[in-house]
Amino acid sequence: MQAKLAHLAGCGWFWTWALVGCAGALGAVSLGPLLLLPVFGLGLVMATSPRIRSSAFGLLTGAGALCLFVAWVQRRGPGEVCWQKGTATGCDQYLDPRPWLALGVILVVTGIAAHAVRARRSG
Repeated sequence: MQAKLAHLAGCGWFWTWALVGCAGALGAVSLGPLLLLPVFGLGLVMATSPRIRSSAFGLLTGAGALCLFVAWVQRRGPGEVCWQKGTATGCDQYLDPRPWLALGVILVVTGIAAHAVRARRSG
């Protein structure tokens, strides 16, 4: 029973780190210091505890989740896509979603796999 609770706590900290990683990635690609400074401070506070720090591979998974979101938003790309709805028309420019998708999958899978290996070795 104790081992099961420790595992659940580790998973909870992993997903907390994932939120920090996603916020950090968003700060890196968009909001800059406005988001990076508080996220960095939160990460430092979380890293002070060895138990919480052991789940830090969640940072990779969180950053990967943001990349997957960007890939999904840009799924109509690459290039210009024009549209017409009723009396409105317009064109939108989209990025190539494939690099975002590849990076997102790599980061998410690496973060989860590394956390699983770490949890298996420690428990």
